Amino acid sequence: GGASGRPDVDVVLVANAPTDAPPSARRDRRPAHPFARSVRVEVNQGYGFGILSGLRAARGRVLGWTHADMQTDPADALTGFALFDGAADPDRLFVKGRRQHRPLGDAVFTAGMGMFETLLLRQPMWDINAQPTLFGRGFFESWDDAPHDFSLDLYAFYMARARGLEVKRFPVLFGERAHGVSHWNVNWRAKAKFIRRTVDFSLALRKRIS
Repeated sequence: GGASGRPDVDVVLVANAPTDAPPSARRDRRPAHPFARSVRVEVNQGYGFGILSGLRAARGRVLGWTHADMQTDPADALTGFALFDGAADPDRLFVKGRRQHRPLGDAVFTAGMGMFETLLLRQPMWDINAQPTLFGRGFFESWDDAPHDFSLDLYAFYMARARGLEVKRFPVLFGERAHGVSHWNVNWRAKAKFIRRTVDFSLALRKRIS
């Protein structure tokens, strides 16, 4: 199969406990592209669990994820994949977008979280939740007890840094959601809960690798 001129791209669509329509209706609405497959998670066990389910179903040498809410352009993933072309060892490369032109409040929040994680984990960790996120299959298969919640972005990025992978960032635009509703970026109370969970995971991660 292929996508937008990349016959080597395998697209896996993850339906993380969807409630909008029965499976048959979603299949009818999905474009008939042979390169696109779907994975259905019956019970939502978290953002990270859904992504991990898709990664395990993927067949490529280079894996990754991006969001389906259209805040990021799906074509950004193709830009990221192109950075692997000619790589001697894809398992030694980690590619991630870097969000541009965000609202000031979100940019300040992201910068603060990045500074905290950089100081705590002693690795440069900026714009941790930017998408897409791409890496080699071997790197993915080396993960141990990856988190099932929003900490997955932090875990993947940190593991890449800690193992000395070459990290490449490229600019992406980050717009308004076209689909779905954010579960954390809705108000400062929700952000405080997100911060608390992230800090707890970060402390546990630091303890595990120290």
